[in-house]
Amino acid sequence: MNFYIVIPAHNEADVIGSTLESLTRQTLLPKRLVVVNDNSNDTTGEVVQLFTNKHSWISVIHSKSSNEHLPGSKIINAFYKGLKTLDESYDVVCKFDADLIFPENYLEQLALHFKKNKRLGMAAGFCYIEKNGQWILENLTRKDHIRGGLKAYRKQCFKDIGKLKRSMGWDTVDELLAKYHHWDLLTDDTLHVKHLKPTGQSYSKASKYLQGEAMYKMRYGLVITFISGLKLAYRKGQMGLLNDYIAGYFKAKKEQADYLVSEAEGKFIRKLRWKGMLGKLNFLSRS
Repeated sequence: MNFYIVIPAHNEADVIGSTLESLTRQTLLPKRLVVVNDNSNDTTGEVVQLFTNKHSWISVIHSKSSNEHLPGSKIINAFYKGLKTLDESYDVVCKFDADLIFPENYLEQLALHFKKNKRLGMAAGFCYIEKNGQWILENLTRKDHIRGGLKAYRKQCFKDIGKLKRSMGWDTVDELLAKYHHWDLLTDDTLHVKHLKPTGQSYSKASKYLQGEAMYKMRYGLVITFISGLKLAYRKGQMGLLNDYIAGYFKAKKEQADYLVSEAEGKFIRKLRWKGMLGKLNFLSRS
């Protein structure tokens, strides 16, 4: 299978070399890999250039944007700049982060999964972070969710979901829309990806309100937003974040922010969310 990879990178000079090195050692090499050097003021571009000099399938483009480190639109805008440079001769397109170390069989194993299940739309491994000299499962990693830094999409699924949304919440709504279009998702817990920079460590206070805004844009409604926000704040170990999420939700509602999904998609998403939450409650009650 032909894998195309786009890696947005902003000031990642200290880690991107490890990411690219791990991808050059894959047992199944990607056909194309483009790094979008997004307004970096460190040596990210120079580090990437060392790899482009050695590998014809790696390229880099230099993009001007802002220095603000916010999840969502900035990352996806950079992704699209990289995607524009690629042709359509791919089977799987990946949006990877610049701070990951992939096991050597990562792409080969994903290819096997995609070949085995023709309705598999998205697949990924699990993220591990270093703590006290050991690599442990990152607490935001879940069996039923593909992390934003590890996205791999079958071409038709990628097109069916309308590609990626330029908004916070893009890495949740893509999965929900994939399910809406009857695609399967898979996470392989045997694929351990080392995550060099734990999620959110450089996000600003302002970015935290965007999570609630995203829940509004996905048409969650207030109750599902509250429950989802509560779970997310608990996983992050910062219960005070729930206030930020709810404030962001009401801010988006007041401003009548544009939705990311249609009414029909929103109805499907709410039904899916309720089904998942009630299923977990039933499981806990039986335990």
